[in-house]
Amino acid sequence: MKTIKIYETSMCCPTGLCGVSIDPELLRISTVFDMLKKNNVQAERYNLSSAPMEFIKNNEINKIVGDEGVGVLPITLVDDEIVLKGRYPRNEEIMQLLNLPQELFYS
Repeated sequence: MKTIKIYETSMCCPTGLCGVSIDPELLRISTVFDMLKKNNVQAERYNLSSAPMEFIKNNEINKIVGDEGVGVLPITLVDDEIVLKGRYPRNEEIMQLLNLPQELFYS
């Protein structure tokens, strides 16, 4: 089974779902990742402020952020290959990238 990882900008908490106003995009991606994990899909999100070592350990992510700055985040990897930069993947993209059935997302 494929794995998905998202390297994200600094947030006040690991999910980014705190504070007065909640970003609907963060809520969506958090919900999707919870669903993926419940279905035994390897899915991880790395927040720059709460998981800085993940950015350092991944040489490719470290170089991109060093060269392009944090504005390039989020960066999505599937099986450790960069598939998207600068935005979160849409649900349909995640289904295609991970070869998941549509029912998983829309049941």
